[in-house]
Amino acid sequence: MLSSKLIEHLFAAASIQRWNDYPRMVELVELDKQAHKFIIAYFMANIEKDVDMVHLIEAGIFEFLRRVVVTDIRPDVFRKALKQKEKEINEWVLSKLGDSLKDIQNGKFLARFEEYLKDPNMYKKERFILKAASYLATKWEFSIVYQTSQFLSGIDRVKDAVEEEIEDYYELVSVRKIALNKKISKIIELSGRLRFQKRWAQTPRVPETSVLGHMLIVAILGYFYSLHVEACDARVENNFYCALFHDLPEALTRDIISPVKYSVSGLDDIISEYELKVMDDEIFPYIPQSFLDDFKYILGLYDGKKNEFLNKIKVDDKIKVVDDVNRYNENRYKAIDGEALKNCDRISAFIEATLSISHGVKSKELVQGKAHILESLKENSKNDDVNFYDLAKKIEKFVED
Repeated sequence: MLSSKLIEHLFAAASIQRWNDYPRMVELVELDKQAHKFIIAYFMANIEKDVDMVHLIEAGIFEFLRRVVVTDIRPDVFRKALKQKEKEINEWVLSKLGDSLKDIQNGKFLARFEEYLKDPNMYKKERFILKAASYLATKWEFSIVYQTSQFLSGIDRVKDAVEEEIEDYYELVSVRKIALNKKISKIIELSGRLRFQKRWAQTPRVPETSVLGHMLIVAILGYFYSLHVEACDARVENNFYCALFHDLPEALTRDIISPVKYSVSGLDDIISEYELKVMDDEIFPYIPQSFLDDFKYILGLYDGKKNEFLNKIKVDDKIKVVDDVNRYNENRYKAIDGEALKNCDRISAFIEATLSISHGVKSKELVQGKAHILESLKENSKNDDVNFYDLAKKIEKFVED
């Protein structure tokens, strides 16, 4: 499905510090910023017209991959460098990523990546939305940085520059609504708060990952799974966004680790019931009616419960649980590979534990958690022809070597 090297590359974003020349009350890392950008772009795209959601996803992944390679250049310097040395920078990025990407879709994904870097008109509208979303995510971050940096000379010039940049995107209806603090801005703020919630919060871990960053990793794994099984566009879109939002209610309920959820009889049902209530009270009122039903579908609402990891389709606006998603690989069915996404979720958690242990930061909870996840992957190893257990073992060997 994808190489261990590429997966390690994705997780490297959790170690890339942002605003590290300013005092910060919390750690701000690239993975979280990228995740927030993807979430903002989703809402913007649904407010705008004639946006190709698959192109939006792919352009976002291309931009993410390039940014992770260019780790040591400050964002404002990076933008200036691109204007003068874009060809050379892009060639360097491709030289770093080529081997990791060449086998995906028999080279087609890499070919599109190369074309995207060379042709500024490819996915033009989607690029602009992503650029605006990136700005909004940066502006949200800066509001944190500013709180602890007001004593520094020049900080108000930075503040003015950040605030003025929004004018570059006013042609987008969605940006104007967000700028006016319309309802959709509440969800953007709520999503951003997921960066404050750390995964495996009960144990030290390196690198730390937030719930927000974890959601993006699962979404990207889901995207590459979708490419591997040759999913139709609607299935690619739904798989990505189902994974991207799968932990959104935890912004209101906190990240409750699985051993706690499932070892106390009846606790999982109580948590699920509470999640539904807070979504009704704190999330759905702020989602535009034009795409509220679709949003509830990718969040996993079905039969009065939330379960995003079911294989589902939609027929005549009614949700149906299915065994074999491949039988419904047409846009009209709006299929979601829930069981495969669950394995993507498990793989992400497995890598989080494995990386930390390889760095020498381990605990009983991490070691036991890793073993438990590996056993779960062994019991539910295959989706289509993708063996997630084998993938986990390959990743483990790659990290340990």
